[in-house]
Amino acid sequence: PNPFNPSTTIQFELNRFGPVSLSIYSINGRLVNKLINDTMHPGNYNSIWNGTNLRGNQVSSGIYIAVLQAEKSVKITRKLMLLK
Repeated sequence: PNPFNPSTTIQFELNRFGPVSLSIYSINGRLVNKLINDTMHPGNYNSIWNGTNLRGNQVSSGIYIAVLQAEKSVKITRKLMLLK
């Protein structure tokens, strides 16, 4: 759901085997958290972001950007709104 509190599930599908990264950025472009950085097989996946940063601390309410990078040419972004 969007907005979310306290966590949200990011669903995605991969068509090919290859490197995948899923990162959360602040609206200013700063890296907040890296949820996935791995090589993955084709299929459907879910990744949960619990509103924390790289250190495990809760982030403040606001707008964040989820960036999914698969293969070298596929980049998908989604806006997430955390409301507390």
